[in-house]
Amino acid sequence: MSEEHRIQNESRNALVGEGLYFRANVGQAWVGEVVTRLPNGDMLLRNARPFSTGLPAGFADLFGLTPVVVTPDMVGQRVAVFTAIEFKATKGRASEKQAAFLKAVNDNGGRAGVARSAKDALRVVRGVEGE
Repeated sequence: MSEEHRIQNESRNALVGEGLYFRANVGQAWVGEVVTRLPNGDMLLRNARPFSTGLPAGFADLFGLTPVVVTPDMVGQRVAVFTAIEFKATKGRASEKQAAFLKAVNDNGGRAGVARSAKDALRVVRGVEGE
């Protein structure tokens, strides 16, 4: 394990109870038409092309939200609020895990919700109740 990886693990453990944090995982894989599986477990792909997944380049290793009680000396300061939007079609429903994530964000002082339109997304971002 690299020193950086060790520091990340120790930090994530130390941050338990301080807020809601997530490890930003990124990776690359190959997609294409599976031609065959070789005896050693390798896959032979036709029309193989790289597929990158995860967050944009430059995104921090750990992200999330930290609850902060606004005190009188903070009045007038800008405070970032973690925001999460789950997009669904008109009749779509958030899965149990998606709903739990949105609830965790809201319970910790963030803004989160399901959006079925741009108007809904604006409501979530602005902290306005309603469907």
